[in-house]
Order: sequence, then C-alpha cells, then structure tokens
Amino acid sequence: MQTYYFDMKDGAAIRDRVGIAFDRDSQAIEHGKALARRLSLEHPDKHKDLCVIVLNQAGAEIHREPVYPTSLEPAS
Repeated sequence: MQTYYFDMKDGAAIRDRVGIAFDRDSQAIEHGKALARRLSLEHPDKHKDLCVIVLNQAGAEIHREPVYPTSLEPAS
C-alpha cells in the first residue's frame, strides 16, 4: 500500500497533509472522482475552477478531476 494525497486547487492549492492508503493508483483515482462529485453536490456553483488533484506517495500528480465540469456532453 502507498499513501495518496487529494489536494484541491482553484488558483491556490489546498494541500492534503494526511492522505489515504490504497493498493493501486486506480483506487485512489476513483476516490478522487468520488470526492469531486461529493464537493459538487455539497457546494453547488462555488469556485468554477475547483479541481481535486490526486498525488501519489512520491508527490507526482496521477489524476486531476474537475469538481464542476465545464463541458457536458449534449444529449442525443
């Protein structure tokens, strides 16, 4: 297991100093996506540029998830 960090950024970064342990990058990425969805529901229409950045234990960014996606697919 390694520790992953979930920073938030909307211009200025808010650093996650604790992190959460996962077995794989894919699990951490899914957690980051779920965190972004939860933030969008709990705080609608705040900071349009807000995103959740998933960092691995070495501090490398492995995923970036927008909290408020700007481009939604048109309905068919």
